[in-house]
Amino acid sequence: MKGKVLLLSLLLSASSFAAEKTIIHLGVQSGGTLEWELPVLRDELKAKLMDFQLDIQSVANAEAGKIALQSGAVDIIISDWIWVSGLREKGADFSFYPYSDISGALMVAGDSGIHSLEDLKGKRLGIAGGELDKNWLLLQTLAKQQGIDLDIAVEKVFGTPALINEQIKQGRVDAALNYWHFAARLEAEGYRTLMDGRSILQGLGIKESVANLGFVFKQNWADQHKEALKQFLDASKQARQTLCNSDASWQKNLPLTKVDNEVTQKHLRQNYCAANIEQWGKDEQKAAEKVYVLLHKQSKQVLTGQSEQLQSGTFWWVE
Repeated sequence: MKGKVLLLSLLLSASSFAAEKTIIHLGVQSGGTLEWELPVLRDELKAKLMDFQLDIQSVANAEAGKIALQSGAVDIIISDWIWVSGLREKGADFSFYPYSDISGALMVAGDSGIHSLEDLKGKRLGIAGGELDKNWLLLQTLAKQQGIDLDIAVEKVFGTPALINEQIKQGRVDAALNYWHFAARLEAEGYRTLMDGRSILQGLGIKESVANLGFVFKQNWADQHKEALKQFLDASKQARQTLCNSDASWQKNLPLTKVDNEVTQKHLRQNYCAANIEQWGKDEQKAAEKVYVLLHKQSKQVLTGQSEQLQSGTFWWVE
Protein backbone atom coordinates (compact mmCIF):
# COMPACT_ATOMS: atom_id res chain seq x y z
CA MET A 1 0.00 0.00 0.00
CA LYS A 2 2.81 2.38 0.93
CA GLY A 3 4.46 1.61 -2.39
CA LYS A 4 1.31 2.56 -4.30
CA VAL A 5 1.01 5.80 -2.34
CA LEU A 6 4.65 6.65 -3.10
CA LEU A 7 4.18 5.87 -6.80
CA LEU A 8 1.04 8.02 -6.93
CA SER A 9 2.90 10.83 -5.18
CA LEU A 10 5.73 10.66 -7.74
CA LEU A 11 3.28 10.67 -10.64
CA LEU A 12 1.45 13.67 -9.20
CA SER A 13 4.78 15.46 -8.69
CA ALA A 14 5.84 14.76 -12.29
CA SER A 15 2.46 15.93 -13.54
CA SER A 16 2.73 19.09 -11.44
CA PHE A 17 6.24 19.74 -12.81
CA ALA A 18 5.04 19.38 -16.41
CA ALA A 19 2.11 21.71 -15.71
CA GLU A 20 4.47 24.35 -14.34
CA LYS A 21 6.47 24.53 -17.55
CA THR A 22 6.12 27.83 -19.40
CA ILE A 23 4.39 27.42 -22.75
CA ILE A 24 6.02 29.74 -25.27
CA HIS A 25 3.74 30.53 -28.18
CA LEU A 26 6.18 31.12 -31.04
CA GLY A 27 5.04 32.82 -34.25
CA VAL A 28 6.93 31.34 -37.21
CA GLN A 29 6.76 32.64 -40.77
CA SER A 30 6.63 30.01 -43.48
CA GLY A 31 9.89 29.87 -45.44
CA GLY A 32 11.83 31.89 -42.87
CA THR A 33 15.12 30.72 -41.37
CA LEU A 34 13.46 30.16 -38.01
CA GLU A 35 11.33 27.49 -39.68
CA TRP A 36 14.54 25.83 -40.91
CA GLU A 37 15.72 25.53 -37.30
CA LEU A 38 12.57 24.06 -35.76
CA PRO A 39 13.43 20.34 -36.27
CA VAL A 40 16.84 20.87 -34.65
CA LEU A 41 15.29 22.97 -31.91
CA ARG A 42 12.78 20.23 -31.14
CA ASP A 43 15.64 17.72 -30.87
CA GLU A 44 17.34 20.10 -28.42
CA LEU A 45 14.22 20.18 -26.27
CA LYS A 46 13.95 16.38 -26.23
CA ALA A 47 17.59 15.97 -25.23
CA LYS A 48 17.61 18.48 -22.38
CA LEU A 49 15.37 19.22 -19.42
CA MET A 50 13.88 22.64 -20.11
CA ASP A 51 11.54 24.93 -18.21
CA PHE A 52 9.42 25.58 -21.28
CA GLN A 53 7.42 23.93 -24.02
CA LEU A 54 6.99 25.34 -27.52
CA ASP A 55 3.66 25.97 -29.19
CA ILE A 56 4.37 26.77 -32.84
CA GLN A 57 1.94 29.16 -34.51
CA SER A 58 2.32 29.71 -38.27
CA VAL A 59 2.07 33.30 -39.51
CA ALA A 60 1.59 34.12 -43.18
CA ASN A 61 4.10 36.98 -43.36
CA ALA A 62 5.96 39.56 -41.31
CA GLU A 63 2.95 41.83 -40.89
CA ALA A 64 0.75 38.94 -39.77
CA GLY A 65 3.37 38.09 -37.17
CA LYS A 66 3.32 41.64 -35.82
CA ILE A 67 -0.47 41.55 -35.54
CA ALA A 68 -0.34 38.18 -33.76
CA LEU A 69 2.21 39.49 -31.26
CA GLN A 70 0.35 42.70 -30.52
CA SER A 71 -2.93 40.86 -30.06
CA GLY A 72 -1.37 38.35 -27.65
CA ALA A 73 -1.92 35.36 -29.95
CA VAL A 74 1.82 34.61 -29.77
CA ASP A 75 4.55 35.49 -27.27
CA ILE A 76 7.54 35.79 -29.61
CA ILE A 77 8.14 36.60 -33.28
CA ILE A 78 11.12 37.53 -35.44
CA SER A 79 11.13 41.22 -36.34
CA ASP A 80 13.36 44.31 -36.29
CA TRP A 81 14.32 46.78 -33.58
CA ILE A 82 13.24 49.87 -35.53
CA TRP A 83 9.66 48.63 -35.25
CA VAL A 84 10.15 47.87 -31.55
CA SER A 85 11.47 51.37 -30.86
CA GLY A 86 8.47 52.85 -32.65
CA LEU A 87 6.10 50.82 -30.48
CA ARG A 88 7.88 51.90 -27.31
CA GLU A 89 7.58 55.52 -28.39
CA LYS A 90 3.81 54.97 -28.37
CA GLY A 91 3.86 53.45 -24.89
CA ALA A 92 4.11 49.72 -25.64
CA ASP A 93 6.63 47.57 -23.73
CA PHE A 94 7.99 45.32 -26.48
CA SER A 95 11.67 44.45 -26.48
CA PHE A 96 14.21 42.94 -28.89
CA TYR A 97 16.91 40.28 -28.54
CA PRO A 98 19.30 39.73 -31.50
CA TYR A 99 18.86 36.78 -33.82
CA SER A 100 20.79 37.61 -37.00
CA ASP A 101 22.80 40.43 -38.57
CA ILE A 102 21.97 39.22 -42.05
CA SER A 103 21.25 41.95 -44.55
CA GLY A 104 20.53 42.53 -48.20
CA ALA A 105 23.03 43.14 -50.96
CA LEU A 106 23.53 45.26 -54.06
CA MET A 107 24.02 42.83 -56.95
CA VAL A 108 25.26 43.28 -60.52
CA ALA A 109 26.00 40.89 -63.35
CA GLY A 110 29.37 39.16 -63.20
CA ASP A 111 30.60 41.03 -66.29
CA SER A 112 28.99 44.34 -65.36
CA GLY A 113 31.00 47.54 -65.67
CA ILE A 114 29.50 48.79 -62.41
CA HIS A 115 32.15 48.70 -59.68
CA SER A 116 31.21 51.62 -57.46
CA LEU A 117 28.29 53.83 -56.46
CA GLU A 118 29.58 56.40 -58.92
CA ASP A 119 29.07 53.88 -61.71
CA LEU A 120 25.36 53.64 -60.83
CA LYS A 121 24.68 57.13 -62.19
CA GLY A 122 22.21 57.00 -65.05
CA LYS A 123 21.55 53.28 -64.50
CA ARG A 124 18.33 51.43 -63.67
CA LEU A 125 18.36 50.16 -60.08
CA GLY A 126 15.92 47.49 -58.91
CA ILE A 127 14.98 47.90 -55.24
CA ALA A 128 13.09 45.31 -53.19
CA GLY A 129 10.91 46.53 -50.38
CA GLY A 130 10.00 50.06 -51.39
CA GLU A 131 11.14 53.57 -50.49
CA LEU A 132 11.49 52.76 -46.79
CA ASP A 133 13.60 49.64 -47.20
CA LYS A 134 16.46 50.01 -44.71
CA ASN A 135 19.08 48.83 -47.21
CA TRP A 136 17.94 51.49 -49.67
CA LEU A 137 17.92 54.24 -47.04
CA LEU A 138 21.42 53.38 -45.84
CA LEU A 139 22.76 53.05 -49.39
CA GLN A 140 21.46 56.56 -50.12
CA THR A 141 23.12 57.83 -46.95
CA LEU A 142 26.47 56.33 -47.97
CA ALA A 143 26.15 57.74 -51.50
CA LYS A 144 25.46 61.23 -50.13
CA GLN A 145 28.75 61.09 -48.26
CA GLN A 146 30.35 60.57 -51.67
CA GLY A 147 28.47 63.50 -53.16
CA ILE A 148 25.89 61.35 -54.98
CA ASP A 149 22.13 61.76 -54.63
CA LEU A 150 21.00 58.27 -55.64
CA ASP A 151 17.37 59.29 -55.44
CA ILE A 152 17.82 61.31 -58.62
CA ALA A 153 21.02 59.74 -60.00
CA VAL A 154 19.40 56.39 -60.81
CA GLU A 155 16.15 55.27 -62.38
CA LYS A 156 14.45 53.43 -59.52
CA VAL A 157 12.45 50.28 -60.12
CA PHE A 158 10.60 49.01 -57.04
CA GLY A 159 9.17 45.53 -56.77
CA THR A 160 8.91 42.31 -54.82
CA PRO A 161 12.19 40.44 -54.19
CA ALA A 162 11.31 37.76 -56.75
CA LEU A 163 10.38 40.36 -59.36
CA ILE A 164 13.61 42.31 -58.82
CA ASN A 165 15.64 39.13 -59.41
CA GLU A 166 13.76 38.50 -62.63
CA GLN A 167 14.32 42.10 -63.73
CA ILE A 168 18.10 41.85 -63.46
CA LYS A 169 18.17 38.42 -65.12
CA GLN A 170 16.23 39.81 -68.07
CA GLY A 171 18.48 42.88 -68.28
CA ARG A 172 15.68 45.28 -67.40
CA VAL A 173 17.69 46.72 -64.51
CA ASP A 174 21.45 47.20 -64.28
CA ALA A 175 21.74 46.47 -60.56
CA ALA A 176 19.52 44.95 -57.89
CA LEU A 177 19.28 45.80 -54.21
CA ASN A 178 17.61 42.73 -52.77
CA TYR A 179 17.06 40.72 -49.59
CA TRP A 180 19.82 38.33 -48.57
CA HIS A 181 18.32 35.01 -49.70
CA PHE A 182 17.41 36.44 -53.11
CA ALA A 183 20.91 37.89 -53.39
CA ALA A 184 22.28 34.42 -52.55
CA ARG A 185 20.29 32.97 -55.45
CA LEU A 186 21.86 35.52 -57.79
CA GLU A 187 25.33 34.74 -56.42
CA ALA A 188 24.77 31.10 -57.29
CA GLU A 189 24.08 32.13 -60.88
CA GLY A 190 27.29 34.12 -61.21
CA TYR A 191 26.12 37.59 -60.23
CA ARG A 192 28.52 39.76 -58.25
CA THR A 193 27.98 41.43 -54.89
CA LEU A 194 28.91 45.09 -55.24
CA MET A 195 28.29 45.66 -51.52
CA ASP A 196 26.17 44.18 -48.78
CA GLY A 197 24.59 45.63 -45.66
CA ARG A 198 27.71 45.13 -43.58
CA SER A 199 29.98 46.93 -46.06
CA ILE A 200 27.45 49.78 -46.32
CA LEU A 201 27.60 50.24 -42.53
CA GLN A 202 31.39 50.05 -42.58
CA GLY A 203 31.41 52.75 -45.23
CA LEU A 204 29.32 54.84 -42.84
CA GLY A 205 31.92 54.38 -40.11
CA ILE A 206 30.08 51.67 -38.16
CA LYS A 207 32.47 48.78 -37.59
CA GLU A 208 30.46 46.76 -35.06
CA SER A 209 28.03 44.04 -36.09
CA VAL A 210 24.45 45.32 -35.91
CA ALA A 211 21.62 42.83 -35.60
CA ASN A 212 18.92 43.37 -38.21
CA LEU A 213 16.49 40.74 -36.98
CA GLY A 214 15.73 39.50 -33.51
CA PHE A 215 13.24 37.86 -31.22
CA VAL A 216 10.57 40.36 -30.18
CA PHE A 217 8.38 39.93 -27.11
CA LYS A 218 6.69 41.97 -24.40
CA GLN A 219 9.15 43.05 -21.74
CA ASN A 220 6.63 42.37 -18.98
CA TRP A 221 6.14 38.82 -20.27
CA ALA A 222 9.93 38.35 -20.49
CA ASP A 223 10.41 39.52 -16.91
CA GLN A 224 7.78 37.04 -15.70
CA HIS A 225 9.31 34.12 -17.61
CA LYS A 226 12.98 35.11 -17.57
CA GLU A 227 14.50 31.66 -17.00
CA ALA A 228 12.34 29.96 -19.64
CA LEU A 229 13.09 32.74 -22.13
CA LYS A 230 16.83 32.53 -21.51
CA GLN A 231 16.70 28.77 -22.06
CA PHE A 232 14.76 29.26 -25.29
CA LEU A 233 17.25 31.83 -26.59
CA ASP A 234 20.17 29.51 -25.77
CA ALA A 235 18.45 26.54 -27.41
CA SER A 236 17.71 28.59 -30.52
CA LYS A 237 21.34 29.69 -30.78
CA GLN A 238 22.47 26.08 -30.39
CA ALA A 239 20.08 24.99 -33.14
CA ARG A 240 21.63 27.54 -35.54
CA GLN A 241 25.13 26.40 -34.64
CA THR A 242 24.12 22.79 -35.25
CA LEU A 243 22.84 23.60 -38.73
CA CYS A 244 26.09 25.39 -39.50
CA ASN A 245 28.44 22.80 -38.01
CA SER A 246 26.66 19.56 -38.87
CA ASP A 247 26.37 18.60 -42.54
CA ALA A 248 23.97 15.81 -41.59
CA SER A 249 21.58 18.23 -39.85
CA TRP A 250 21.75 20.67 -42.74
CA GLN A 251 21.06 17.96 -45.31
CA LYS A 252 18.15 16.65 -43.27
CA ASN A 253 16.55 20.09 -43.17
CA LEU A 254 17.26 21.06 -46.79
CA PRO A 255 13.63 20.53 -47.94
CA LEU A 256 12.61 23.43 -45.69
CA THR A 257 14.72 25.83 -47.77
CA LYS A 258 12.62 24.93 -50.81
CA VAL A 259 15.75 25.10 -52.97
CA ASP A 260 16.84 22.16 -55.16
CA ASN A 261 19.98 23.59 -56.72
CA GLU A 262 23.12 22.53 -54.80
CA VAL A 263 25.08 25.69 -55.63
CA THR A 264 22.24 27.88 -54.37
CA GLN A 265 21.95 25.72 -51.25
CA LYS A 266 25.64 26.28 -50.60
CA HIS A 267 25.33 30.06 -50.88
CA LEU A 268 22.24 30.09 -48.67
CA ARG A 269 24.04 28.15 -45.96
CA GLN A 270 27.17 30.31 -46.15
CA ASN A 271 25.23 33.56 -45.85
CA TYR A 272 22.91 32.21 -43.18
CA CYS A 273 25.81 31.01 -41.02
CA ALA A 274 27.84 34.18 -41.53
CA ALA A 275 24.97 36.14 -39.98
CA ASN A 276 25.06 34.44 -36.58
CA ILE A 277 25.41 36.97 -33.75
CA GLU A 278 28.66 36.29 -31.92
CA GLN A 279 28.56 39.28 -29.60
CA TRP A 280 25.85 41.63 -28.38
CA GLY A 281 27.10 44.15 -25.86
CA LYS A 282 27.12 47.87 -25.24
CA ASP A 283 29.31 48.63 -28.28
CA GLU A 284 26.94 46.81 -30.63
CA GLN A 285 23.92 48.51 -29.10
CA LYS A 286 25.57 51.93 -29.44
CA ALA A 287 26.24 51.09 -33.08
CA ALA A 288 22.54 50.31 -33.53
CA GLU A 289 21.71 53.71 -32.02
CA LYS A 290 23.91 55.34 -34.67
CA VAL A 291 22.12 53.41 -37.40
CA TYR A 292 18.79 54.56 -35.97
CA VAL A 293 19.86 58.21 -36.22
CA LEU A 294 20.91 57.72 -39.85
CA LEU A 295 17.61 56.04 -40.75
CA HIS A 296 15.64 58.69 -38.88
CA LYS A 297 17.27 61.44 -40.92
CA GLN A 298 17.21 59.70 -44.31
CA SER A 299 13.57 58.58 -44.00
CA LYS A 300 12.54 62.00 -42.72
CA GLN A 301 10.98 60.33 -39.67
CA VAL A 302 8.63 58.18 -41.76
CA LEU A 303 10.36 54.89 -40.85
CA THR A 304 11.33 55.67 -37.26
CA GLY A 305 8.65 58.00 -35.97
CA GLN A 306 9.27 61.39 -34.42
CA SER A 307 11.79 60.34 -31.78
CA GLU A 308 15.31 61.37 -32.72
CA GLN A 309 16.80 58.67 -30.49
CA LEU A 310 16.26 54.95 -30.12
CA GLN A 311 13.83 54.35 -27.28
CA SER A 312 15.17 53.14 -23.95
CA GLY A 313 14.37 49.47 -23.35
CA THR A 314 14.29 48.59 -27.04
CA PHE A 315 16.97 45.96 -26.44
CA TRP A 316 16.41 43.23 -23.88
CA TRP A 317 19.43 42.51 -21.72
CA VAL A 318 20.12 39.00 -20.42
CA GLU A 319 21.49 39.22 -16.88
